[in-house]
Amino acid sequence: MVFCNLTVTTNGQATKPALNIGDLAPSLHVRAWLKGTPIRGFERGMVYVVEFWATWCGPCIAEMPHLSLVAENYKKTVVVMGIDVMEKDTSMNVLTAFMKRNGSAMNYLVATEDGNSMANRWLNASGEAGIPVAFVVNQEGRVAWIGHPHYLDEVLPKILNNSLNIEKASAERELNMRLKIMDDSVGDELRYYRADVEERNFGQSDSLLLERINEIVRKKPELRYTPNIAAFTFNLLLKTDPREAYKYGKVLMGTSTYDIPPYYIIFNNIKLFSEVRELAPQIYELGVEAYRARIEYSPNAVDLPNIYHTMAEWYRRAGDISKAIETEEKAIDALKINQRTSADSVAAFKSRLQLYKNLAGKTSPPIRE
Repeated sequence: MVFCNLTVTTNGQATKPALNIGDLAPSLHVRAWLKGTPIRGFERGMVYVVEFWATWCGPCIAEMPHLSLVAENYKKTVVVMGIDVMEKDTSMNVLTAFMKRNGSAMNYLVATEDGNSMANRWLNASGEAGIPVAFVVNQEGRVAWIGHPHYLDEVLPKILNNSLNIEKASAERELNMRLKIMDDSVGDELRYYRADVEERNFGQSDSLLLERINEIVRKKPELRYTPNIAAFTFNLLLKTDPREAYKYGKVLMGTSTYDIPPYYIIFNNIKLFSEVRELAPQIYELGVEAYRARIEYSPNAVDLPNIYHTMAEWYRRAGDISKAIETEEKAIDALKINQRTSADSVAAFKSRLQLYKNLAGKTSPPIRE
């Protein structure tokens, strides 16, 4: 990823970006249109979603089905476009191959930038360091909102009915950017600190890290649930105090962040730990809750079969075999929808389903093809 064009000072403040909410949207500089009817610019009276992605960006790919739904739901009033940026290999062969594999999940306009023009004029100018990120251009051709495309369902209705307060949205973004700068700085500090204590073989690196996090949060309580602090805290608590991990995770689930939805932090860490150790049943229940939130916001996600598959296993580990069976059946149904699914994948999921049914002590009929 590129670094944002923000200057961090000792008090955690940042210089004002060149592109802000309320400003006229920069022009489009496109090297090639990869899908859909090309457009030259922003027409008055229409709303546009300009989303930035890259072929190597997993979270970007995960958002594609959601963006397709947004494009379908608002096809009469909103133009959705995905602009490919920050590619390591800028050859058209790479992009063409990617579109052949994934283009069916992108039911909206798709283009690739001309040089670094779009990244510079939009991302760098606005202080956005990572992707995916979406800009909404309103009926007057002004940037009305900037953020993770996950939140477009909440934002677009307000922009379309002119109820979004631009000044308030700008102030909220300014606050979020300050939080992000502080959180990123603290995240770097904690990573260096962890490496240092581990190198010295203190044997207490986890407890020392938690103590350091508590010191930071006492001084800056607004950071308690920001992404870097949350990821460190939940990860460390899973290792040292599962009960506190559960309590912290429950609050985190209901706390909005400036960046990624909090449920990613929850299920990613639980998945990591579950591969090497057994966790408490309530932790798996929390993981299932996080995955349910993921499905609620992206019900047609490309990774839906694997999400259900993992959820079923976590239900099994939490002791709820009936839910494990029900969820594994959903995984198989979702898997069959994908035309590229291999017979081996379906067989593996069916084998797991049979295992759950055996655990439930049921005599089940053969699973239908």
